[in-house]
Amino acid sequence: MAAARMLGEGRRGRGGCAPRIMAAAGSVWRRGAVRWGGRRLWVPPAAAAASSSPPTAASPGVLSPFDRRLKRKQKNWAAVQAQRAQCEYLREEVGGRVADRLLDIPRTFPLALDVGSGRGYIAQHLTKEIVEKLIQVDMAENVFKNAVESEVPTINIVADEEFLPFKEDTFDLVVSSLSLHWVNDLPKAFREIHQVLKPDGVFIGSMFGGDTLYELRCSLQLAELEREGGFSPHVSPFTAVSDLGHLLSRTGFNTLTVDTDEIQVNYPGLFEIMEDLQGMGESNCSWNRKPLLHRDTMLAAAAIYREMYGNSDGTVPATFQIFHMIGWKFHESQAKPARRGSATVSLGDLAKIDGLLTREKK
Repeated sequence: MAAARMLGEGRRGRGGCAPRIMAAAGSVWRRGAVRWGGRRLWVPPAAAAASSSPPTAASPGVLSPFDRRLKRKQKNWAAVQAQRAQCEYLREEVGGRVADRLLDIPRTFPLALDVGSGRGYIAQHLTKEIVEKLIQVDMAENVFKNAVESEVPTINIVADEEFLPFKEDTFDLVVSSLSLHWVNDLPKAFREIHQVLKPDGVFIGSMFGGDTLYELRCSLQLAELEREGGFSPHVSPFTAVSDLGHLLSRTGFNTLTVDTDEIQVNYPGLFEIMEDLQGMGESNCSWNRKPLLHRDTMLAAAAIYREMYGNSDGTVPATFQIFHMIGWKFHESQAKPARRGSATVSLGDLAKIDGLLTREKK
């Protein structure tokens, strides 16, 4: 397995299915309902159960770019590998960065939800001073078999990110790290998150951006064009940062913050990159993916990768672009912009401020 090195900023690396409770800690749950401290969070009536069960084998098309059933298999396979810990450096790093953003909000959240939690890459960085109780949701049941320990009491639930099985206005906080880039309907996923948030609740998430693995994408395309006379997509499509802000705003989030970050990891070669991606459960699951690559094409891609992007020490870089987003659900107590025309100072007066200050000193 590749011995990768984190070069990004910050701390060094620290289909769908019916909702099902996997484990509980400090919680009370019953068949047919999820309860916590006497409060009912979810009851699956027949009609709701039918609507909350996603089409796991959706037909390929514009509205369903990803095979969610295949993605679930990929994540389940990766979660039970003996050397899985060696491939989790990226998820742990980004999970820590999401948790860092929580420290900027001076409040304690009584009940939080982690969408696409994996083994608990955000939960391991949380304390009871930040979150009192946490519910973790993931589509792959195997990720909870070796969940990371956290001092925050948690419940683990197997459910699809696009079909959150919770009542409206349930959570004070929703977080998500490196999961939403695989959903087929991102606007719907944002609506689900917005719906389960309480008024004045906050959503803090991260997902891969459009420039992720651009070196790998370009190398594979050039190799296929040279050896096979055409190319197929081997790296899944990602969302643009401009679209992300519009989607969050249309969903109903306000006081938005969207920023980008890059993490660059050095590998011995192209094959080690693909091996680690498989170990992360991040293999391509697009419906229009090519089922296999010829050996000659792979060797050519590795040579092109090293020639175009190789480092002086013989390694090759892989770039992961990360979009971080923060959005709040509206509440009357939140700060509002001043009424149009109510300003008492003109921006044109800023050029005169030095002169005014000088006269005051005299």
